[in-house]
Amino acid sequence: MSVQNPERILQRLDWTVVRRLDGLLQGDYRTLFHGFGLDLAELREYQLTDDVRYIDWNVTARMQTPYVRQYVEDREVTAWFLLDLSPSVDFGTTQTLKRNLAIDFVAVLARLLTRHGNRVGAILFGGKVERLIPAQGGKPQVLRLIHDLVAQPQIKRAPPTNLTVLLEAALRTIKRRSLVFIVSDFISEPGWYKPLGVLAQRHEVLAIRLYDPRETELPDMGPVIFEDAETGEQLYVDTHDGRFRQRFVEAARRREYEMNVAFGRAGVEAMALSTEGDMVREIVRFATLRKRRKMAPASFARSLSRRPSPSSGTMGG
Repeated sequence: MSVQNPERILQRLDWTVVRRLDGLLQGDYRTLFHGFGLDLAELREYQLTDDVRYIDWNVTARMQTPYVRQYVEDREVTAWFLLDLSPSVDFGTTQTLKRNLAIDFVAVLARLLTRHGNRVGAILFGGKVERLIPAQGGKPQVLRLIHDLVAQPQIKRAPPTNLTVLLEAALRTIKRRSLVFIVSDFISEPGWYKPLGVLAQRHEVLAIRLYDPRETELPDMGPVIFEDAETGEQLYVDTHDGRFRQRFVEAARRREYEMNVAFGRAGVEAMALSTEGDMVREIVRFATLRKRRKMAPASFARSLSRRPSPSSGTMGG
């Protein structure tokens, strides 16, 4: 991949993405990043309006009643991007690879965060940790992230991706509670669910799943040779075979279901970005859903408070 000009990339994204987000979100980026930049202040008993994700299960077990961790907001936010640059992310349409989508997403989010005085860092992963970019603030840091990402060479052959290595590296590296974006297609060897859960207990973690529509549905294009992007293994298939195409779809759905189950168990929210999609629309949609989920417990509590108690009403005689 030829190294592109980071200034031009950032300028393009400022005009085509950041300005649109400013208008649609009206500067309210807390709808997207609520809950980050927090320090533990105290433990207290659970109340109906509390977020269940903050329940401290160890204390709850000892006290025999639910307790939650109470946080106070820290003005400065540190965000980390865990970037999967394994060979499978070099797949996509003729115009957009998953890798390019990842670069654009990181540049946009880093720009939004640093504009408000926050710091961003990154861990670049391609089967092993390729580079660690310490968290810093300001536009120069955004340009450095873009530069290092576009300069990272594509990996032609590699063992199957194991995201456990990336997640464990993050656990060792990120000490202070942070906002963590895992940017990956999540095509990986199994076993990454456990370190994901541990990471989510320590930080606010968002999973950004990159995909191309051709990974979920195979068109009828006759006999073709598929090549594994990582191992180079080749397989001859006849896509005229409707049963084969159906098995392909079912396998893709099963993999997506397993990913969503893993995210749910870890308490991690996920956003899917397609090589043929609109990033602005997906970010706004994600922010809206997060805002609704945040408000849901309070709305539920208000609805309960308006209901008559079981003991209320007129006694019949």
